[in-house]
Amino acid sequence: MDAYSFDAKRRRFVTLAAGGALAASTSAFSPLVFAVGPRTLKIGYVSPQTGPLAPFGEADRFTIQQMQTTLKNGIVIGGKTYPVSIVVKDSQSNPNRAGEVANDLILKDKVDIMLVSGTPETANPVSDACELNEMPCVSTVVPWQPWFFGRKGDPKKGFRFTYHFFWGLEDVITVYTGMWQAVQTNHSVGGLFPNDGDGNAWGDAKLGFPPVLAQKGFTLKDPGRFQSMTQDFSAQISSFKQANAQIVTGVVIPPDAKNFLVQARQQGLKPKVISIGKALLFPTSIEALGDLGDGLSTEVWWSPSHPFKSSLTGQSARQVADDYERITSKQWTQPIGFAHALFEIAVDSLKRAKDIDSNEAIRDAVAATKLDTLVGHVAWGSGPVKNVAKTPLVGGQWVKGQKHRFDLAIVNNQFAPSVPLSGPLKLIA
Repeated sequence: MDAYSFDAKRRRFVTLAAGGALAASTSAFSPLVFAVGPRTLKIGYVSPQTGPLAPFGEADRFTIQQMQTTLKNGIVIGGKTYPVSIVVKDSQSNPNRAGEVANDLILKDKVDIMLVSGTPETANPVSDACELNEMPCVSTVVPWQPWFFGRKGDPKKGFRFTYHFFWGLEDVITVYTGMWQAVQTNHSVGGLFPNDGDGNAWGDAKLGFPPVLAQKGFTLKDPGRFQSMTQDFSAQISSFKQANAQIVTGVVIPPDAKNFLVQARQQGLKPKVISIGKALLFPTSIEALGDLGDGLSTEVWWSPSHPFKSSLTGQSARQVADDYERITSKQWTQPIGFAHALFEIAVDSLKRAKDIDSNEAIRDAVAATKLDTLVGHVAWGSGPVKNVAKTPLVGGQWVKGQKHRFDLAIVNNQFAPSVPLSGPLKLIA
């Protein structure tokens, strides 16, 4: 008499004959008869769609809908068409929640590959859960050092199942200092580095801003770490005024940036340059600042000006951004490109996997990726560490626009000359 079992890890029904051998029977009662079509491939996706980090997930609904439309007829693998399901989870900007939903996607939803985007507070716990459960995972929108070293990565070993693509601290530091060197200041810099994954990395005495700024002739005033969602920045403002800081930099969440900038104006701190990561990336955050947003600068990972196309839809960066604005009636935002690219990599990896029922085979396909995406060429193997692929970075400044209240002008393209410049960085009036 035959017995039936379900191999959970490889997601296959097998028919076992007495003694354990694979039976060849396809009787009316065999599960093989009922397997009339290929199973559904599941892609898990985690990002901060609510909470203080929500601007990183603001464009997710648009991207997911675009992917569902693009993949509505499934994907062809080995001559068979497989339906595709995208299972989306919100980290709620909480690292604990991010880890919980990742485990749900792995253990309950049984996804085939995990995608995650949006700061170390989301990407790191999701990546850790995937590494522990041997789930292929691709992450982005975190400088690679907070993602790799923040997870206690060993450059000699790397990770087995988790892969990351984005730029690094070395890139943002070079872009920022390149912008600052193009204008006249006293080279005194005030640093806003919170006590979180990004802040600790950016302010790190060995890997972050401090050693490079010293080498380039800048003097950094770092008042120390502070907790995100701080209401009073008087101590930092006083410290920057004492140092006569004409440049302010850092990496803070949007609510903290607004509190700092409003209080700095009230307390008479008037830097000539303000270049801040994370908080100043998004048009919604800049609009919320009103006139304080004019002239602020930040890094630019993706824009309509980037000369790249989607491997899934064939659209240019400009076309995707235009679609977003037409459909949502909102201004384009940087995470669009990287959320899109995550799905490009997932689909490409699934198509190339030698066995879609094997986590190891899908992982191997991810590791072998060599793909031109909406954010540029992504290939692991030539990055700074085993599991990291680098993407280009440019510098931008928010200026008053015509179509939008503020436009993000490209003012530094030394890492990506193919991205056209809009003009030089200008001092804040």
